[in-house]
Amino acid sequence: MDAAGEELADRVRALLSNGPEVEEKRMFGTRAFLLDGRILVGARKNGVLLVRVDEETGASLVIRPGVSVAVMGAKTMGNSWLDVSPGVLADDDALMFWVDAAREANEAAQQG
Repeated sequence: MDAAGEELADRVRALLSNGPEVEEKRMFGTRAFLLDGRILVGARKNGVLLVRVDEETGASLVIRPGVSVAVMGAKTMGNSWLDVSPGVLADDDALMFWVDAAREANEAAQQG
């Protein structure tokens, strides 16, 4: 991972340190942060944030500037996997918006 991705991972780690137990793993070329075995977010190269949400939420968020459906290798993922550009993540409040969106989706998925 490059320096921008590592810096983003440090920021995410700091924001998640006060919450429930979060596991950190390297997977898919990403520094992924998991809660209850599910990916919440991931720090990718060039400081791009990978965010996992539900399809409906993703469909409304993907229209925001700096947000696109994630591409992993040759595969374009669905609306539940979003790439958020570093320009959208300028401060911790902006980053926290995306972390919270992922947490809400994770909680909804756990409830069934």
